[in-house]
Parts: sequence; structure tokens; C-alpha cells
Amino acid sequence: MIWALLHVLAFFLAISAGSAFAQTYPVRPVRVIVAFAPGTTSDIIGRMIGERLTAATGQPFVVENRTGAGGTIGAEFVAKAAPDGYTLLLSTAALAVSAWVYPSLKYDTARDFASIIVVTHSPLALAANLNFPPKTVGELIEYAKANPGKVSFGSAGVGTSHHLTGEKFKIDTGIDMLHVPYKGSGPAHVDLMGGQIQIMFDNIFALMPHFKSGRLRALAVSSAKRHPLLPEVPSIAEAGVRDFETVAWFGFVGPAGMPREVVARLNAEIVKTLAIPELPQRLLDAGSEIIGNSPDAADRFLKSEIERWGAVVRAANVKAN
Repeated sequence: MIWALLHVLAFFLAISAGSAFAQTYPVRPVRVIVAFAPGTTSDIIGRMIGERLTAATGQPFVVENRTGAGGTIGAEFVAKAAPDGYTLLLSTAALAVSAWVYPSLKYDTARDFASIIVVTHSPLALAANLNFPPKTVGELIEYAKANPGKVSFGSAGVGTSHHLTGEKFKIDTGIDMLHVPYKGSGPAHVDLMGGQIQIMFDNIFALMPHFKSGRLRALAVSSAKRHPLLPEVPSIAEAGVRDFETVAWFGFVGPAGMPREVVARLNAEIVKTLAIPELPQRLLDAGSEIIGNSPDAADRFLKSEIERWGAVVRAANVKAN
């Protein structure tokens, strides 16, 4: 009887301690690791949300850029950090992709992170050089089938969502195209406009200036439906590639084992931030769709992304350089 009472007492003390920790958290600066370079979309979103969290909690949320190896250096740093809520990762599709592209990771993507929230989804646009004969997705498929291996598509690097969306497009349509990886989107855009490559998948926001200036042609978007920034451009699914959908996304995770109360606090504060009109509008103007889901929903989404990209990586035999 005494042991039972002691167990009950310990249980309620643990609950009280967790609740008190969540109410006082954070009591010191929080590091937000961005696994990509300053000025990238990841970096911009990390800093936007970090500024709001700093104002809401009274403690600095400081962005640190730890770049390299397709985002895995930053991810590993967070996976191995103390699970106390003071080291977070601005997560992207690269987190799911790297689980398959990098076979020697020192962390398990599905088990070593605590999902906090998915902030946004952003579809990719399929852009074409102006002199490329096909003007639609249907014409592109016909042309590629008639000229196997002669259509080249660029990407921001091996294993990026841009690259794997192109590989998925190849698989789903049964066409053969040559992948040309670049060190970032900028150099790829230059060669796309110059005709060294014919097509490319990239973030809508990154391509919009070239669409507006008439230097590139928008063939489609990778979302299930049309996008408000390109209302006249069909989705790939609408163009006839059944059930085709891929998105770039941004969210937050921490090391596995973070107190649930702290995860809930972070989720609640980020959701509040997304309700402030200025920030969502900036994200929408950049081509993003606001998500702001629960930690459980964010975790289900991460696992579904790992499964989705795993199928593409295996089928296309994609390997990191």
C-alpha cells in the first residue's frame, strides 16, 4: 500500500515538475539551427519566426547557420543536442530526403527528432527555357519520349527536393531525362535561361522574377491544385500526371526526448505567431501556404515524407556525391 502511494506521489510530482518547467521555459537563449546558408528561404523563415518567439517569450531565439552535406551537418548537431528545448532545427524536406540519400548518417531521422510544427508548404514550379519546343507538360512528355536522354533538367544539388521532384516526374511519366546538379539555384537559373539546360523544378518564389520578366516559361506547378501566384498555370496532376504532388516545406523539430510540455509551448507560440497578419502575408507573398499543425500531425507528416522520398530515391538510385 505504501509503495503504491509512493508511486502515485512520484507520478504527480513529475507532472507538476513538467508543468512548472513549461511555464518558465525558456529561461535562457534558444539556438535555432538552420542547416543552409544565410539568405536562403530556410534562413529567412528561421529568422522571421525567431524574432517573433523572442518577443513573445522574452528570451533570444538565435539563428545559427550550420551548413553542409545537404543539411545533415545541422541536423546531426540538433539530433545529438540535449533534449531540453534550447536547441531546435528549422526543418525542411531535406531532413526527409537525407534519410535515404546519405547512407552513413549518425542519426535516425524517424526516431531522433521531436516534431514541433510544420509552418508552411510551398509547391515547386516547372520552368522551361523559352526556346524549348514543348509549351505544356503533355508536350514535354511526348518530346522526352521521342528524344530519350536529350532533355536535361537542372537542380540546386543532388538529393534536393528540386532534384527528386524531377526524378519523380521521370518515374511517374516513364521518360528519360538527364539530371544536371548545380551548387544552388542561382547558377542553374543562369544556365536555364541560357539554354544549357531545358527545364528545372524550383521554388515558385525563386522563379517568379524570371516568369514576370518573360525570361522563363512556367509549364506547371507541383502542388495538387493551381497556385494563387500562378493561377493560369496548371498543376502537373491537372496536366495529366495522376496523383502527382510534391512540396517544399519548413517547420521546427528538436532532439527526441524533449518534454511534451515544452513542445506544446513552442507549438502554441509559433501558432500565435502565424496568426499575426504581417508574417503570414509575407509567407503567402513568397508562395507558401500556412500550415501551423499540431506536434502529432507534424510527426505524421515527417514520417510520410520519409516514406515518399524513400520510394523515389530507391527507384532512381540517387546517391550523395
